[in-house]
Amino acid sequence: MKRFLSLGAGVQSSTLALMIAHGEIEPVEAAIFSDTQSEPQAVYAWLDWLEKQLPFPVYRVTRASLERDVLNSINDPRRHRVGQIPFYVRSDGEQKEGMLWRQCTGDYKIQPLRKKVKELLKLDGEKKATMLIGISLDEVIRMKPSQVKYIVNDYPLIDARMTRTDCLNWMAKHNYPLPAKSACYFCPYTDDRRWRDIKNNQPEEFKRAISFDAAIRKGLPGVRGQAYLHRSLKPLNEVDFRNAEDLGQGRLFGDECEGMCGV
Repeated sequence: MKRFLSLGAGVQSSTLALMIAHGEIEPVEAAIFSDTQSEPQAVYAWLDWLEKQLPFPVYRVTRASLERDVLNSINDPRRHRVGQIPFYVRSDGEQKEGMLWRQCTGDYKIQPLRKKVKELLKLDGEKKATMLIGISLDEVIRMKPSQVKYIVNDYPLIDARMTRTDCLNWMAKHNYPLPAKSACYFCPYTDDRRWRDIKNNQPEEFKRAISFDAAIRKGLPGVRGQAYLHRSLKPLNEVDFRNAEDLGQGRLFGDECEGMCGV
């Protein structure tokens, strides 16, 4: 059975890819990266570097630009359909708040990957493939069986009893740099710590997110109310991302922590 790696280009899947390269995990035919065309530039830079370290090919597949599809659907909802993103929504008339159901992962990540697997199986006359997925032990709740008959999911990091911290330690042991957070630059699941980092260290990405955040309040097809990227239901440029240290409360644990408590 053919073996492929679902490569998200984050910590866990990148560690898994490099462990395969080191011979610690059984080889794969190829890795597949589903590109929403809306990742931060740091992710694409990391992927460029990672590809050079691997003895197997990395296929980059895409359905379309999720960013562009969302903006096009706002401008012309009758012509453009887009996988729903889990934006935070306030319905002013009814004073209700909620979060939209997520469809973007299925449409822009999973479907292009499955399409590529089908294509590769057909080339070799194969019927089934094993898909290696980089879910670590601390994310065991995310394990799911495949929803299609031609793919069998496999979780090598779970089998190895490796957590995300174990992955970081493995990378450090082998003197590898650490990857950037892999997610669309406008992902509503971004927490305040990550938003703060983007604002402080990637100002152009943050400006881009502010612009996108403002655009979705012009009206999303099929959505009643106003949409936001941040859970506070405030425009992104009005959210206060300062932490306790920024507000003058000082560090509670001193310098010896080295930042690992939050990893």
